[in-house]
Amino acid sequence: MKSDSLIPVSFPVRESLPDGAALLCADVGGTKTDMALFELRDGHLSILKETVYPSRQFSSLTEIVRQFIKETSHPERFCVAFAGPVQAGKAKGTNLSWGIDSDELSKALRIPQVFVINDLEAEAYGLAALEDKDLITIYKGEKTQQGNVAIIAPGTGLGEAGLFWDGRALQPFATEGGHTDFAPRSDFDCELIHYLQQQFGHVSWERVISGPGIHQIYCFLRDIKKWEEPAWLLDSMKQKDPSAVIATAAAEGSPICVETLRLFVRYLAIETSNLALKLKSTGGIFLAGGILPKIWNEDLQKVFLKHFLR
Repeated sequence: MKSDSLIPVSFPVRESLPDGAALLCADVGGTKTDMALFELRDGHLSILKETVYPSRQFSSLTEIVRQFIKETSHPERFCVAFAGPVQAGKAKGTNLSWGIDSDELSKALRIPQVFVINDLEAEAYGLAALEDKDLITIYKGEKTQQGNVAIIAPGTGLGEAGLFWDGRALQPFATEGGHTDFAPRSDFDCELIHYLQQQFGHVSWERVISGPGIHQIYCFLRDIKKWEEPAWLLDSMKQKDPSAVIATAAAEGSPICVETLRLFVRYLAIETSNLALKLKSTGGIFLAGGILPKIWNEDLQKVFLKHFLR
C-alpha cells in the first residue's frame, strides 16, 4: 500500500525485481496501444522508451511488442492493461478483432513473467499516483469520507471499475458495467433507443457513452430529429474521426454538435449515478478516459451535475 499517496490503494504482492531490471507495460485499447519500457533503479522506475501504436493495424499484441522492443533492453516482466474482460490471464478484445493470453505472450516473447489485467482495473491502481494538481473537482464532497470508489471512463468503449474500501485501503476490481442495458428516462430517450435497436439489437450504455456513441447521437439528431447538418461538417467527417470532428465543431458553436455533446454528458451523468448507487461509492467517483479532457467545459459540467444529482 502506498501510504503517502493521495488515494490509499492496495497493490498485489509480487516477487521483487533486481536493480537494473527492465519492466514492459502496455495499455491496449480498441483504438491505440501505448507501450512503455521502464528501468528499475534504487526502487524507483524511470521510463526509457514510449510509443503509441494503432491497435487495429496489427494482428496481435505479440506483433506490436516485437516491433517495440527492437534494440532495447529485454524486459523481465510485462504487465498488460487490456480493454476487455480478463479471465485467468486470457482476454478477448471487446472493440478489437484479436485477444491475448499471458502464457502465450510469455513463450512467444521469452519474458518470464506476464500479467494481464482489465484496463479500468489498471486505471484504478493508477489513482495512487495522482496528486491534487492532476484532478479537476466537479462536485466537492466530504474529503474525510471513507468508502468505496467508482471509476467510469468513456473512450472507444465504456469502462467501469470500482475500488472496495476494506477499512485500511482501496482494493481495485474490474467490472463490465458498460455493457448493461441503456435505460431511457424520457420520450426522447425512447426514440433514441428504438433508433439504436434497429441497428444493433441490444443497446448498452456503451452505445451512447463512448466515441462511437457520440457519432450515434449525432446521427440520431440528424436523421430522426432533423437537425441541420452543414455540408462542411459532412465533408470533414468523411476525412477524419467523426467523434473528434463533432467535438471540434461543438467548440466552434455548431448547434447540432453542441447538442450532441450535451446529450452525451447527460447520459454519462445518468450512468455515473447508477454506478454510484451500485457500488455505494461514498469514497468518491472519478471520471476518466480520453474523451472528457478534450470536451469538458462549464456548460457540460452544469449538464452533468443536473442529471447526476437528479
